[in-house]
Amino acid sequence: MIERLKTTKREGWRRFGISHGESIGDHMYRMAIITLLCPPSLSPKLDLGRCTRMALVHDMAEALVGDITPMDNVVKSEKSRREAETMDYICDGLLGKVGGGLQAEEIKKVWWEYENDETLEAHFVHDVDKMELLLQMVEYERSAEGSLDLGEFSRVAARIQLPEVKAWADEVLKERMAFWESKGKTPSFASDVEAGKKDSQDQYYGAKTEANGETK
Repeated sequence: MIERLKTTKREGWRRFGISHGESIGDHMYRMAIITLLCPPSLSPKLDLGRCTRMALVHDMAEALVGDITPMDNVVKSEKSRREAETMDYICDGLLGKVGGGLQAEEIKKVWWEYENDETLEAHFVHDVDKMELLLQMVEYERSAEGSLDLGEFSRVAARIQLPEVKAWADEVLKERMAFWESKGKTPSFASDVEAGKKDSQDQYYGAKTEANGETK
């Protein structure tokens, strides 16, 4: 079952002709590494081991559900329902009697912590999820030597909550701009995303309320 995470591609890139891009497992692995590099101003506040585990299991349900993107017209509540049922199947069924190490009950508990996004650890891993996407966006643009503009994905930077991760994202976006300038081109930005895509992304990643700017 876990092999599917290694072989199932992240769907968002396929719309841009990237057919041999990263897998779900690729994405989760680099997220796990990023959690290990947590800045010293933030790391004392976190259970980093839990963050790393959360990064490694947060997309586990996609082994069966697949990578549902904002463009798939699946409402977030339905996406959550499918994934919750899949985690019950994996943890209570397939792994229910497996002993030793991090047992199925704990795996599902960590997964739900990420889904509910109510702890500082969950906030951090959600931010890392977006940070990893930004890194991959820039890497694909670089590998295409300026012939591929993935600017619509940069919009997730506005959904990052923690200042330490915001600083990371700002640095990556500066590097992106420098790359495009070296090619004599102006890339697209988050503000250039079409209205329909903005609505889908807001539903998927969480939109900010106008009252207090908090992510909901």
